[in-house]
Amino acid sequence: MQNSLINNLHRLAAVCGLLLGVAPCGSAQLSTGVAENFNKEWVFSLDRDSVAPAAPAFDDASWRRLTLPHDWSIEKLPSPSLNACTGFFPGGLGWYRKHFTVSDSLPVHYVYFEGVYNRSEVYVNGRLVGKRPNGYISFYYDITPYLKEGDNVMAVKVDHTREADSRWYTGSGIYRDVYLVHTPETHLAPWGLGWKASSVTPKSATVDVEFETVSPDARPLKVAATLTDADGRVVARGNASAKGGGKGTMKLKVSNPRLWDIDSPSLYRLDVQLIADGKRIDGASCNVGLRSLRFDPDKGFFLNGRNTKVKGVCLHHDAGVLGAVVPRDVWKRRLANLKALGANAIRMSHNPQAPVVYDLCDEMGLLVMDEASDEWEFPKRKWVTGWNVGTPKFEGSYDFFNEWIERDVADMVRRDRNHPCVTFWSIGNEVDYPNDPYSHPILDHAAGINQPNFGGYDPSAPSAMRIGEIAGRLAPIVRAIDPSRPVTGALAGVVMSNQTAYPSAVDLVGYNYTEDRYAIDHETYPERIIYGSENVHSYDAWLAVRDNDHIFGQFLWTGTDYLGESNPWPSRGLGTGLLDFGSFMKPRGKFRKSLWSDEPVAYLGAYPKGEGEPGLWIDAPEAWNYTDGEMMRVVCYTNCPSVRLTLNGQTVATATDADRREGMMAWDIPFREGELKAEGLDGEGKVTVTDRLLTTGRPYALRVSSDRDRLDDPDGVAHVTVEVIDEEGRRIPLADNMIRCEVESGRLLGLEGTGNTDMSHPRACERRASNGRVLAYIAADSSGSPVKVKFTSPLLKGTSIELGAPLAAANQE
Repeated sequence: MQNSLINNLHRLAAVCGLLLGVAPCGSAQLSTGVAENFNKEWVFSLDRDSVAPAAPAFDDASWRRLTLPHDWSIEKLPSPSLNACTGFFPGGLGWYRKHFTVSDSLPVHYVYFEGVYNRSEVYVNGRLVGKRPNGYISFYYDITPYLKEGDNVMAVKVDHTREADSRWYTGSGIYRDVYLVHTPETHLAPWGLGWKASSVTPKSATVDVEFETVSPDARPLKVAATLTDADGRVVARGNASAKGGGKGTMKLKVSNPRLWDIDSPSLYRLDVQLIADGKRIDGASCNVGLRSLRFDPDKGFFLNGRNTKVKGVCLHHDAGVLGAVVPRDVWKRRLANLKALGANAIRMSHNPQAPVVYDLCDEMGLLVMDEASDEWEFPKRKWVTGWNVGTPKFEGSYDFFNEWIERDVADMVRRDRNHPCVTFWSIGNEVDYPNDPYSHPILDHAAGINQPNFGGYDPSAPSAMRIGEIAGRLAPIVRAIDPSRPVTGALAGVVMSNQTAYPSAVDLVGYNYTEDRYAIDHETYPERIIYGSENVHSYDAWLAVRDNDHIFGQFLWTGTDYLGESNPWPSRGLGTGLLDFGSFMKPRGKFRKSLWSDEPVAYLGAYPKGEGEPGLWIDAPEAWNYTDGEMMRVVCYTNCPSVRLTLNGQTVATATDADRREGMMAWDIPFREGELKAEGLDGEGKVTVTDRLLTTGRPYALRVSSDRDRLDDPDGVAHVTVEVIDEEGRRIPLADNMIRCEVESGRLLGLEGTGNTDMSHPRACERRASNGRVLAYIAADSSGSPVKVKFTSPLLKGTSIELGAPLAAANQE
């Protein structure tokens, strides 16, 4: 796609290509047939090397019974003898088996896996159906030829014996949902429904619906489409003729469309029916978001014609103690917390993620950078002792790259193209890191130009020219399926990549961390569209976006703390998130909110000034418990024109925009116990927002709260927060008491303390508090009774809560 085309790009996409029937929106995404949830009544065994479990008659009576999704790595104790890159958690080899009968009368049957990590093999009745090595790609098989009447056996081998095959935590097993999909012989092809807009304006939209059919013959078919708005009104209809086994398109005209936007993510519903001999034989439905996108090398990004800065974060797929199995409610809370601090975009780092994440981004108005892979034809360094410490391993996904990458990229786009949130496609992350593995003579001359580099030019390393050739292969695959969105790549070694065809192969060029290249390369390559695809949290990095029209946005590393890329033991992950492992906002999240949010913001933090002149921290603790008279550096993260600082009701100091340094206001004052308060003032001196730090007493009791008071939804998850408080009811930020959780008539999915050095068992029912709190993920069981949750801690007054009754049932014991 040429830049001239991108600059005139108008397009939309539909949310969740959906199956009709029992599957809720987005649950299966194959856009054909009737989906049957296939998660229940599996058996599992770990560390079996033979192929014997594939046989239907294999005795699995002693195997563990479970319901998918399942991640066996997070069920194990981390060990310093394992790999820092994956959080010191084990991999291994596991088998899953399921006995089932096919009761649906439809003749064609697919099995659809949303994700299996990794190197999976699927057997039905002892016969190999297929293999898929990529652990993040969704895939399906037609299992019709392998089925028989009565009892059938599906066996899935998952080989994660290459434990250090990633730079972050992956999990192990069938960690996403599985479905059986039943269709007639003539049906819509899996992932065969898509659509885009040939024009979107405030007054009208023209939508091109694309479809593909599967049929044993070439009989004439009809495809009927209906588009309905959120109020249930039909706004457009269309019909098209097709032949069995063919493709087709139709146009739908929409007047005065409600546009999908960051602040108002309006969604329509598209219903498509496949008709033969006057009868409906198949169909699909999906949500639709209408919006236009335009990218300009000088002016940046335009959403629905409005110039918009992308305020993005990078996210991996785990959730701390939950591992890789992350329920919808957990994702929803995380995304809501990120949006509340001002984020408007998510980068799927560095792989396609669960379909539910895209569904939520559609619903919540979050832009998405979808990404295919972190590694190409050669392995990157995987750190064993600690991040960038010791001797690395070189395991990875490189060994199946050449055989599978084109199919993996195509399947990512086919699966996700119907999500309005997806804004651009990334074909790779940091595949151009200098000397890891590629090299180029320019590296002998890269000193002083912010070029990451493991030494100078290495003539024995693979030539960097290869990355341009590979990018030239992959980008056209994306465009062939979805020409409506631009293709990008996240470049870690832009100085080296500038010597190759990589930047010209993509439409948008992402720069990882090299902000000082923005102005130079904008002048050198005036047609290049540049943005920050991965960035540090510094104020200067944000100014490089805010103050330059031609830089349309940034993606911070990261939105939330994640497992893996660990420092030397004890360290379960990397703590660079705006949110911690429990999705609580960290001080740096509060700092970011002061830069990104449109609402008035003022947050206080403090730390000892000490000798010399410490810098201004974006991670200032929220505690006010120090030694009387100790000199403190107090910082206020704020977007207010001025701030008044008071201590115990007395004004200590004021500061205005003229006093702002590194994006914050700061004062040096001696400590006195009591209440330190910041008042954010508007231009007329009116208080618009306040924040305070309190001197707290000793730990006295536990206090509980929940984000919901009932667990009526069998798949629902309650986030139950337990705080350590003093006798005055104040949370104690420095408290690290051990807290125990007991659940009656429900399930404890995990107890998250958020501390990065906590290497205790992820499934433990007791956890040490961090920042004065722990988070319990609670789900209902099959009893139908109210869920009772009790929390205790040595020497502290305990607490409990009942879910299923009013939240007022929370009580102190």
